[in-house]
Amino acid sequence: MRPTEATAFAPASSANLGPGFDLLGHSLEGWRDHATVRRIDAHDVRIEAIEGVVTALPARAEDNTAGAALIAMRSALALPFGFAVQLRKGIPLGSGLGGSAASAVAAVVAANALLDAPLPAEALYPFALDGEAVASGSRHGDNIAPALLGGLVAAFDPARAPPVRLRAPDWLFTAVVHPAVVLETRVARAALAEPYPIQNIVKQTHHLAALLLGLERDDEALVRQGLDDVLVEPRRAALIPGFAAVKRAALDAGALGSSISGAGPSVFGWFRGRAAAEAGGAAMQRAFADAGLATSLLVSPVAGPAAGLVDSQD
Repeated sequence: MRPTEATAFAPASSANLGPGFDLLGHSLEGWRDHATVRRIDAHDVRIEAIEGVVTALPARAEDNTAGAALIAMRSALALPFGFAVQLRKGIPLGSGLGGSAASAVAAVVAANALLDAPLPAEALYPFALDGEAVASGSRHGDNIAPALLGGLVAAFDPARAPPVRLRAPDWLFTAVVHPAVVLETRVARAALAEPYPIQNIVKQTHHLAALLLGLERDDEALVRQGLDDVLVEPRRAALIPGFAAVKRAALDAGALGSSISGAGPSVFGWFRGRAAAEAGGAAMQRAFADAGLATSLLVSPVAGPAAGLVDSQD
């Protein structure tokens, strides 16, 4: 007999990763969202409670990323029951760390455990994408896929191909510094509206190819060459106080590259080894402090964890 209630977590994630806009992302150790989902006889989805570091989120299921994901799941599977959801947010709002995606992923992973025939994780991807679209306005999976599957992922157009896990060398660590400001995804995407010169598009393509080859071949020089965003970062940098100094601090501390995590305002640097990431992250924090911003630091392997079930008391 299947359980009638389950709790799941989904990790924070860092997306875009320089040249991989709306394509690349990886999960992060540390911050995570939890969703407790209960089967109910009513044929609808209900958000019963929201607690944690963010509480001012929509209580109407259609407007909530977790609720919308479960509505999509119920509809696609023609389920004869509904869901009641309690969310515990551990990822700050508007942080560039995939908080909206994590809520959607945690909800569908928990609900999946309540099905008479649970689905493989990959099959939950479209439902979580429908949830993410509520927050960001589009079904991009560069936060959804790594939160769901773990590690470093290429999140292709779901109508064309499923997401693919990529190789991330075990020596590769990230330092992600989150300043205490909110930058909404919709605002950050609006900064990208103008056309781009073809020469910059070509350069970005070269950088993406170098990054992917470097990861596959365990080639630090290629990864370093590829971690350079000439399209999105220049448009968004002005939205993040002190960004140029923070990036310079990461590079001066030995980062292979540094850029904006997701839509921002968090900034990441990739390093060889945990100790280097911790030292580089501290330097990045000092640069943000010089801009008058308090920060939090996450240090994680790039091959971070996947979403999963947890004890309801965890």
